[in-house]
Amino acid sequence: MAETARHPEPRYGTRPTMKDVAARAGVGLKTVSRVVNSEPGVTPDTERRVQEAIDALGFRRNDSARVLRKGRTASIGLVLEDLADPFYGPLSRAVEEVARAHGALLINGSSAEDPERERELVLALCARRVDGLIVIPAGDDHRYLEPEIKAGVATVFVDRPAGRIDADMVLSDSFGGAREGVAHLVAHGHRRIGFIGDRPRIHTATERLRGYHAAMTDAGITVQDDWVSLGTTDPGRVKAAAKAMLSGPEPVTALFAGNNRVTVTAVRVLAECERRVALVGFDDIELADLLGITVVSQDAAAVGRTAAEHLFRRLDGAGHAPARVELPTRLVARGSGELPPA
Repeated sequence: MAETARHPEPRYGTRPTMKDVAARAGVGLKTVSRVVNSEPGVTPDTERRVQEAIDALGFRRNDSARVLRKGRTASIGLVLEDLADPFYGPLSRAVEEVARAHGALLINGSSAEDPERERELVLALCARRVDGLIVIPAGDDHRYLEPEIKAGVATVFVDRPAGRIDADMVLSDSFGGAREGVAHLVAHGHRRIGFIGDRPRIHTATERLRGYHAAMTDAGITVQDDWVSLGTTDPGRVKAAAKAMLSGPEPVTALFAGNNRVTVTAVRVLAECERRVALVGFDDIELADLLGITVVSQDAAAVGRTAAEHLFRRLDGAGHAPARVELPTRLVARGSGELPPA
């Protein structure tokens, strides 16, 4: 017996159009357009009929046509380093709150610390005609953005400065925060202090290392090469670096962790250590208050909010030269950074 070919039903239905709404309400397209766009010239009874048709059909306005007419999307793009990093959660929420207050949609994505991926993502957002961009840069050359900025795409760089272009930026005081954190360890009697940080090409890593060296110089301490380790924040790499510093005839008596991911691994290493070792981390981590971890805290929400407010001032016509805003950090003493040398 021959089988009859069966064509599957489409998975998704066809979106209702303004023509469908006009036909159901018994009005012209222009009338539907006026109702949809809240324009005058429609009687209350006609507006009610059109709205009933919209509700019945589930019609949604297509903003693409509005973009073509007006040249603006009422949206901004946020390019993060890593969506999983807890630092970026409050930062992203703060940006979104400011965007909503200005009636704008936030579109975000992650560069995964890949400069080429950052470039592709930024240009993809520009191609979709976002009004502005907030970028945590992965690369060190942002000249590819110059045509977009000249075309009117407001751009603010966050956490790290732009590379090879003049642009607005909002940063935390990585140098000053690290200097204060290491000075705190020195004040509690430590002379052999290890520093474990991120990759040296990352601006925040080099600034925090610079702060470490400044605090040690202030205290008259000569830093030994094996007290410093920069590299990926992979737990295996950080664990090996920490164990190397904590071993040998003259191990370090304190650690300064260059960011939150390093701090988490350092806490695990020190939990297995037979002697007490002081620890200060840059960036707060979850449960740090319960674990008694002393940190240099940066206000991620304030960074995001400041960047977004600056971006919208640019969109409103602010024409001053590119600005650099640097927000202060705060040392939060909870116990681990106050331990004396063993």
